[in-house]
Amino acid sequence: MVTVALLVRLEAKPGKEADVERFLQGGLPLAQQEPATTAWFALRLGPSTFGIFDAFPDEAGRQAHLAGQIAAALMAQASELLAQPPSIERVDVLAAKLP
Repeated sequence: MVTVALLVRLEAKPGKEADVERFLQGGLPLAQQEPATTAWFALRLGPSTFGIFDAFPDEAGRQAHLAGQIAAALMAQASELLAQPPSIERVDVLAAKLP
């Protein structure tokens, strides 16, 4: 069961779109190591717009993810890759279908 999630929107700097895509693809192994990250998706929303959606069973899991390696790597590379700081929204999950 998941109850909380994060919805992150990322806007790549011009010419950095492929770098952002590679960065997000590289996040999957890290997400797989997080026991409280129930679902993790890296998304391409448009030519230079990307996103991350991840879901957690509780607030502790969400906080662990925010303090983890993916968030640290994103913040470390944000000024190089992104046109603006990431938009990070904390959302509640009202219903979910998971495998």
